[in-house]
Amino acid sequence: MTFVVCDPCIKCKYTECVSVCPVNCFHEGENMLVIDPDECIDCGVCVEECPVRAIYCDEEVPAKWREYIELNRKYAKEWPVIRDSRDPLPTADAFSEMEDKRAHFSPEPGSPPDTPEEDQEG
Repeated sequence: MTFVVCDPCIKCKYTECVSVCPVNCFHEGENMLVIDPDECIDCGVCVEECPVRAIYCDEEVPAKWREYIELNRKYAKEWPVIRDSRDPLPTADAFSEMEDKRAHFSPEPGSPPDTPEEDQEG
């Protein structure tokens, strides 16, 4: 058993789930998160943190979203790990109640958090 991020996350990307994950198994895409099934320890603490109820146990993923099991596995290998909460996407409020958002999915990786530029010697 592992947990899976499904359709409701697309174009929202709330990250409250990230802050409670004890093993950093979330990976960030441009407009959604995924869970690495090989890193997830099946604790389930992320489920209650998701404001759009996008996270399911793989055995309980609704039939219409079963493709997200493989999508999580695939993109967890390609996208960077996200370790800290960030603001949701600007589109989150508009898309939080929308259903069937698969057409809006982006395969692009998320951008790393802003990091201070290293001092350059002149």
